[in-house]
Amino acid sequence: MKKIICLLTLASVLTTSCQKSFIELNPISTVSVDAVYKTDKDFQDAVVGIYAMLRNQYQDFWIFGDLRADDSWHALGNDAFLVSVDKFNMNSDANLMISTWRNYYSAINRANLVLAKLETADPAVVTNKDRHMGEAKFLRAFAYFDLVRIFGDVPLNTKPTTADEGYTKVREKVDKIYDDVIIKDLMEAETKLPAKYTGVDVGRATKGAAKAILGRVYMTRKDFVKAEAKLQEVTTLGYALLPNYSDLFDYTKDEHHSEYIFDIEYQDGNLGAGSGFSNKFLPKSANSAAETFYGIKGGAGEQNTPTLALFDSFDPKDPRRDITVAKGYTDNNGVFQGFLQIATFTKKYLAATNSLNDSKANWKVIRYADVLLMYAEALNENGKTDQALTYLNQVRTRAKMPAYTTMTKDQLRTKIYDERVYELSMEGVRWFDLARTDRLTTVMGPLGYKPFNALFPIPLVEIQIINNPSVLPQNPGYS
Repeated sequence: MKKIICLLTLASVLTTSCQKSFIELNPISTVSVDAVYKTDKDFQDAVVGIYAMLRNQYQDFWIFGDLRADDSWHALGNDAFLVSVDKFNMNSDANLMISTWRNYYSAINRANLVLAKLETADPAVVTNKDRHMGEAKFLRAFAYFDLVRIFGDVPLNTKPTTADEGYTKVREKVDKIYDDVIIKDLMEAETKLPAKYTGVDVGRATKGAAKAILGRVYMTRKDFVKAEAKLQEVTTLGYALLPNYSDLFDYTKDEHHSEYIFDIEYQDGNLGAGSGFSNKFLPKSANSAAETFYGIKGGAGEQNTPTLALFDSFDPKDPRRDITVAKGYTDNNGVFQGFLQIATFTKKYLAATNSLNDSKANWKVIRYADVLLMYAEALNENGKTDQALTYLNQVRTRAKMPAYTTMTKDQLRTKIYDERVYELSMEGVRWFDLARTDRLTTVMGPLGYKPFNALFPIPLVEIQIINNPSVLPQNPGYS
């Protein structure tokens, strides 16, 4: 998949003709679009265009999943917007809200167009028709899942739509979007997607990715019976934890290993398809020593700083601590180098770069350790505490930490929550974990959180374009 990122610009042209208002609506059909959707490769390139919008969006997903939560903060304090996210006083006209809304709806619109064209496509010509449909449905469900977790009720759009129709699309209830699109799309996707890919197609959504994300959906909805069943299916697909936790973040090695399930793919090489994480998350240092040591060119952003509280929460013997929330690095002379400005940074995204924001480090959307911890959580909530302990301990022992012994359901629930912090911090899951487990007020309240902050504001420009609160009202607290 990394090798076909160079097709993204072309695919973007093929699948969209404008960026105008509301939900990035395009004409239902044009001569150019109809001329394109003919061959199997046409559809493959069009699906790549859906991935492209998610690649754009996930450059900043850490702001939602990490910075908004308690495991990260904007320590440098030089960016008013990042401070506002951290302090729960952001405005609805923030550029991130606008780009997030439009990125996801552009992805949805592209998926809708692909699916509409696939309905009449000749399978003798479009030989991978089922796979293209599975990918488009997976990506549409994935986009809606993020949208409802970020904004709550949102407009529901499942077919190519005219601009005039877009002005009448009301905010649908979250439950309806889960039932009518997210779950149905993922269930269909898992039947149509292959178990794995080879060659340049590695990195596309698989059957395992659809099942794993569906398991996360069920966990979010607190449907632990269905979550247990779906996540158990993932455990039968051949995934395995890497022997060493550090190998997950060693970018000299292949990111598509036994623990990989689904990433947002990036590619270095001055193609405009690299990620910005390596630059953004590295602290500034005297004479750019850290940049030189890690081979990161273009400067350091000193963003997404892990908190000292996160550092202190780890067992000092846990090898995950130094990777997740480090206080410095040991240089080639064996001398420890700390930073003057801040105390901590994450080493999870340090891939050598040739230029600014051109890292090959992927964003790990979901990996097998996450599945095991969710599976343990679902089992425990379903009263199978002893069985749940087994799966929690798989993650513990991989990290060279001692296994837990018999405990109560409530005790194990707490241990699983804690283990998700140790294993997954700085991977964009913390805020959404707190939300789905109803712990936002307890954990984030002392940091300034108010109940309305559970959702982010609908972009002001979208509210103004529609100019009809009965169609597109603002989320409470942001008016």
